[in-house]
Amino acid sequence: KTWELHLLLLLGLGLRSRGALPPPCERFTAMGNSCTKFRWPGSFQTTSSLWTCRSPQLQNKSCRGSASWLRPTTTASPGSSCRSSYSNTSRLWGRSCSLGPPGTGKRVPSSCRRSRMPSFVSGHGSTRSGRSWGSRDSYWVMEGLLLSEMTETVKGMLQNFLDLVKIPNGGRVYYLQRSQPPLLTLMMDRYVAHTNDITFLRENIETLALELNFWTVNRTISVYSGEKSYNLNRYYVPFGGPRPESYSKDAELAETLPEGDREALWAELKAGAESGWDFSSRWLVGGPNPDSLSSIRTSKLVPVDLNAFLCQAEGLMSNFYSSLGNHSQAERYRNLQAQRLAALNALLWDEQKGAWFDYDTEKGKNLEFYPSNLAPLWAGCFSDPATVDKALKYLEDSQVLTYQHGIPTSLRNTGQQWDFPNAWAPLQDLIIRGLAKSSSPRTQEVAFQLAQNWIRTNFDVYSQKSAMYEKYDISNGGQPGGGGEYEVQEGFGWTNGMALMLLDRYGDRLTSGTQMTPQVLPCLMAALLFHLPLSFLLW
Repeated sequence: KTWELHLLLLLGLGLRSRGALPPPCERFTAMGNSCTKFRWPGSFQTTSSLWTCRSPQLQNKSCRGSASWLRPTTTASPGSSCRSSYSNTSRLWGRSCSLGPPGTGKRVPSSCRRSRMPSFVSGHGSTRSGRSWGSRDSYWVMEGLLLSEMTETVKGMLQNFLDLVKIPNGGRVYYLQRSQPPLLTLMMDRYVAHTNDITFLRENIETLALELNFWTVNRTISVYSGEKSYNLNRYYVPFGGPRPESYSKDAELAETLPEGDREALWAELKAGAESGWDFSSRWLVGGPNPDSLSSIRTSKLVPVDLNAFLCQAEGLMSNFYSSLGNHSQAERYRNLQAQRLAALNALLWDEQKGAWFDYDTEKGKNLEFYPSNLAPLWAGCFSDPATVDKALKYLEDSQVLTYQHGIPTSLRNTGQQWDFPNAWAPLQDLIIRGLAKSSSPRTQEVAFQLAQNWIRTNFDVYSQKSAMYEKYDISNGGQPGGGGEYEVQEGFGWTNGMALMLLDRYGDRLTSGTQMTPQVLPCLMAALLFHLPLSFLLW
């Protein structure tokens, strides 16, 4: 399968070479299983239709000897032949390019935006409807798509997510009770930064504000430190009953508790699903049995990452309103961010340990290790530059840097998927990009080494299994992850997006110590650039 070749190349491109990754200095065309070297004349013009469903092909501009990687200059989109009966075509683009998302009555523009709701882009096969992590999955997918110059696809995903702000999460009525990690504002920022589409921002700024207002109205909790009260946010679903998507499992678990405790259990399970960490010792610590899901108490904790996401979003909203000339709203969001920063410092930051910690409203800080403890670094929600180097010491003290295949999700092995020994691509990103903000060469080098470790894990597992995975078991040489409520998923959108981001940032340094023949490397580069964007659409 040609798309499988790209998945191998995604990682093999640089890792098979002893030296640095070369820039794509010549044009190549990749069609089917063949790879043909092809140099175009010195023109910067490219054809208007880079890809068609019947005849996929890639053209990549010569870097003309530049040491940096140049991105393609045109957006890949299917041409008029997109309505093909070929099976791969229907999987990638839907049955007809002319149809919009089901039930919306919308038509897809000439760029042939996918006909499925954006939550499917994540590749989270177990959810079927893209439940709580729908937009969070898609953030890392979007980063990969933007690197692939697929801006129209990203815009279509964004538009659908903006529509979903006003209808149920995941497109289902029973998700009306739940939200998801708030990364929509960040997605808009990445899209606008890449395209300068201020018109799209202006048309949708109020919808972004509506999403953040949901958290203010429905998920705010006041926490006291001394005599001062701080407002932060939590995951909280004040509705009982089993989760409809996991009804039998929730009903069975509830039978282990007294009847009077069952409604509270179901509400906490829904809050855990809202967090995307479904499930983790994060939400079990402090309960009567911290290794049992029946002890879940998600709503009792004020999560570091949730408040980091909101802090970042408030700063971005201030910038958005400033760029649109609405200075009063810009000032409002600037003040909201300042208040949140003060609350993060007062309640979640631990100066002695050099990290932030989830705040348990009944027991104080949860000092267990989770990569989310450093989410404010990734989000840029800190004021002291020395904080990044303090965070490095925290990682060293926690001994998580001793794991050679990725940063574990926790140090507790509960059998839940968001715990040891699993490692997840987004959590690697929180740590790597957080540390990379340091001006210290040593801290930056640790960030690179973590990137190297993660890319090697992806590549090694693909070499054995011929698949990329949503999560990895890093306890024994790197394997597909496990645990939780479903079988590990192949794909995988955010894993591929994260790999592309690391190749983009560190591609000139990533190595594996194995040799790649010079004749193979150009074909690998071409196939990578062609097939990677398609893999995001396979789901």
